[in-house]
Amino acid sequence: MLSRIPGDPPMSRSTYTGLPLLSALLVAIGLALGGWFAGQGLTKFRTDDRYVVVKGLAEQEVAADLVVWPLGHAVGGNDLGEMQAQLDANTDAIRRFFLDAGFAESEIVVSAPRLEDRAAYAWGEQQPRERFRYQTTVTLRSNRVSEAIEAVRNTGELVSAGVLLSEGGFPQFEFTRLNDIKPALIADATANARAAAEQFASDSGANVGGIRSANQGVITISERDQGSPQVKVVRVVSTVEYFLVD
Repeated sequence: MLSRIPGDPPMSRSTYTGLPLLSALLVAIGLALGGWFAGQGLTKFRTDDRYVVVKGLAEQEVAADLVVWPLGHAVGGNDLGEMQAQLDANTDAIRRFFLDAGFAESEIVVSAPRLEDRAAYAWGEQQPRERFRYQTTVTLRSNRVSEAIEAVRNTGELVSAGVLLSEGGFPQFEFTRLNDIKPALIADATANARAAAEQFASDSGANVGGIRSANQGVITISERDQGSPQVKVVRVVSTVEYFLVD
């Protein structure tokens, strides 16, 4: 029941009738707007929730640009003076081998020698015939990969000269210019990922939208095969999430 404040002009009957109608109209407008916003929110939620996860692979063969070739050698005996002379002679032989192959003195590094006393590990009367073992490593580090490959074929010369080479003295070939090819490699991987997403979208009756998230993945460098370790394969797998739109 509405009451009139003293001093206010009297309210007409039409005024009393219009108030409920205005209230009802405001309620209806509010419900309509609430439904519209709710509908828009649901539409956006469904659009954002539709995406596809794909992987893109890219590979490139490259030539190694660095060779690290450690040639370890050792001598055994009981006279340390004779062993030192023999070790120095073998070290010089390996150095000459690298120099004759066309490498510079600055590319050759000789490590500190290591002396092993075998008698310290023997028990009772089981003493070794040669008490000491003396060894060191001559390492080549160079960017001239082709010359190193040619030199590998001639390592028999060292064996013929009496140099006892240690096991595992094989050259290691590396590729150091990854940053030069990385942008193009990632671009190829991303393009391949989008092609996979477009195929998936086409099969499902949708279209590919923008990128939802992307992960570059790990870049690996491996040998192409055992017969040509100087040829490397650079590989990257990128994972990309794309929105799907109608």
